[in-house]
Amino acid sequence: MKEIRDIVDAYDVAVKNGKKTALATVVHVSGSSYRRPGARMLVTEDGQLTGAISGGCLEGDALRKAVLAITQAKNKLVVYDTTDEDDAKLGVQLGCNGIVQILFEPIHPDQQNPIHLLKKIIQDRSNAVLITGYSINQQTHLGTIDHSCFNNEKVLPFAPALKAAIIKVEDASKSAHCTIEIEANQQQFFIEYSLPSIAFVVVGAGNDAMPLVQMAHLLGWNTTLVDGRPTHATRSRFAVAENIIVGKPKEILPQLTVDNRTAIVLMTHNYNYDTELLGLLNQYAVPYIGLLGPKAKRNRMLQELEEAGIHFSAKQLQHIYGPTGLNLGAETAEEIALSICSEIMAVLQAKDPQHLKNKVESIHAAS
Repeated sequence: MKEIRDIVDAYDVAVKNGKKTALATVVHVSGSSYRRPGARMLVTEDGQLTGAISGGCLEGDALRKAVLAITQAKNKLVVYDTTDEDDAKLGVQLGCNGIVQILFEPIHPDQQNPIHLLKKIIQDRSNAVLITGYSINQQTHLGTIDHSCFNNEKVLPFAPALKAAIIKVEDASKSAHCTIEIEANQQQFFIEYSLPSIAFVVVGAGNDAMPLVQMAHLLGWNTTLVDGRPTHATRSRFAVAENIIVGKPKEILPQLTVDNRTAIVLMTHNYNYDTELLGLLNQYAVPYIGLLGPKAKRNRMLQELEEAGIHFSAKQLQHIYGPTGLNLGAETAEEIALSICSEIMAVLQAKDPQHLKNKVESIHAAS
């Protein structure tokens, strides 16, 4: 999500400065590739790049293709075949063994465009579907659309079959490709299933929270810093936090974003504050609640809450991670921040942390 935010910000700057832009989107990959479908890069007419569609090998040629799309004012599909040794003459030489299809779309600020759709995904904290239409055999590429574009005359013929494909994607919560042919007009569609960014709440404004907030910001998470001490929870100490809330647990809870993409870590080093807030969180379905400190502290907190009449079910206890973090051998605040962020990402992505070298299947599931 951070990459999308960066692209949107770069686009706004380009529009403000009167520069034309194009969006490059990886729409299909066969075999191996550094980036997967859905990777994007914004290109300005003067060659400024934001985002990435490869590990740096495609960007040079992609820049030229993007400028050409801007000049011609039309969508352009480019296929990079890294299984073909002839691609070396393009300077590609990816070191991968795959075929990458990239759609270049010139952006028109005064029309509904892909950047507007990306902005909507950022603003709406809900799962979203983004559709990118392109054609291997023809020069007509529908480009990036969403449900609101189905009445467009170019999209309308594909709408019934496309709606059925979208339902399958939503049911599976997984991106997919499909091909639809209407009267010899064949279009491929990359149907991208997008989750909202992680809403990360760091409860505690001590020095050890500073690298945690910074790392979450680097990952593109929506980060909120909470503490009861106005002397600690300051903008000068936590410049990159989206929100800073000062108050008692009962005061701050209504101000938090709590949904199925929320992670909360309690680390005020104030036992009573953390325990009270943990008890209040019993009313919410939070997928990740991290507790800084040893298991004994967690057990004591839960026991005291139980004695106070606040019971956590077995299902709720599965979402309480105390001690918070993965076993990485972390010692410093920065290392602990890495450990915590790694665990949160694994939990919310429903992944089992493991060495990639031990995976039998490919790193990325096919879409």
